Amino acid sequence: MSKDSPQVLVRSLLRRARPVRTVWERLGRRVVAAAGEPGAQLSLLLVGDRRMRRLNCLYRGRDSPTDVLAFPMRDARIPVTRHSSLVTSGMLGDVVISLRQAARQAKDAGRSLDHELATLLIHGTLHLLGYDHERGGREAMRMRRKERAILRTVVPVPRLIRWVTSTTRRRGDAETRRSPFHRVAPSPRRRSPLSLTVL
Repeated sequence: MSKDSPQVLVRSLLRRARPVRTVWERLGRRVVAAAGEPGAQLSLLLVGDRRMRRLNCLYRGRDSPTDVLAFPMRDARIPVTRHSSLVTSGMLGDVVISLRQAARQAKDAGRSLDHELATLLIHGTLHLLGYDHERGGREAMRMRRKERAILRTVVPVPRLIRWVTSTTRRRGDAETRRSPFHRVAPSPRRRSPLSLTVL
């Protein structure tokens, strides 16, 4: 990875789903680069509905889960110390995505969970860069156009989540299986996944 290549830190607080970190990192680098921020850094956190609801209530005053939250670092007031340049040098900020909310939205829209997660990553990244659809019609249209343009650069979206079975957690082996949310309609080439409680 070159010095100008964006870095993406991926973390998850989910027990039954594991992010495919290398794929998320590659996707994040492509999104950040397509957004026009070569060399920038991004932090991504995957959470469930309860954690997202708490964050949404704490930071936005809305007592309900949401799909994505963005916490920009460039606007943050960080005291000037000898380490502050390390914190703010290229860090765009944090994007937090609720996997359950993403799964509901993907199902309602008739698209794959991976496609929805990629869309939310793009949406959150654009918020970090100052786009804000809540300001009004013109800004919302501008943000939506940018989202579509970036999404075209990353499709087809690879598999981003591996689902952990209950036996996997007990035995500690690396077996995973697909979620019922991975594809909305079963592919004729693949078997339909077994039912699995998501979170």
